[in-house]
Amino acid sequence: MTVPLDRHYLAELQVSAERISQLRRIVAAHLRHWNLDLQVRPVCRATEELLTNVRRHVGEGARCVVELRWSGRQLTVSVADGDARMPRLPHGGGGGLSRVMALSDSWGTCRTPDGKVVWFTRYAPTPRPTGLPPWAPLPAGLTSRSRPEAALV
Repeated sequence: MTVPLDRHYLAELQVSAERISQLRRIVAAHLRHWNLDLQVRPVCRATEELLTNVRRHVGEGARCVVELRWSGRQLTVSVADGDARMPRLPHGGGGGLSRVMALSDSWGTCRTPDGKVVWFTRYAPTPRPTGLPPWAPLPAGLTSRSRPEAALV
């Protein structure tokens, strides 16, 4: 399977509980479309944490930009907002950034002229096909597959 490199998705939104939930579904759909099914749960959870942090610390209705970029090897998710205050990890852990750190291979922050960007990455290699054809559905009443008698000889 040939995968086009550098897949990209960008969304600008006003953060709210409803929009966070909606964006989580959009991110999941993009990951599935890119055949990154194993990444859906951790990436959506970490993205949700970053958006929740924007809602909690910048404010309900704050504008932010979410960006997904997959190089065929590494997936990067970033959330940019207009607040210049940089996030900090709490001393005892347990905050949103602690969860992002646990769900990612790397993460960081970057100050921008308009605010900041918080990002994380996950190793996400191009999926390899198994080479096995899918099984046809079992006829009614059968619960397992067995080899034809001729194949056992």
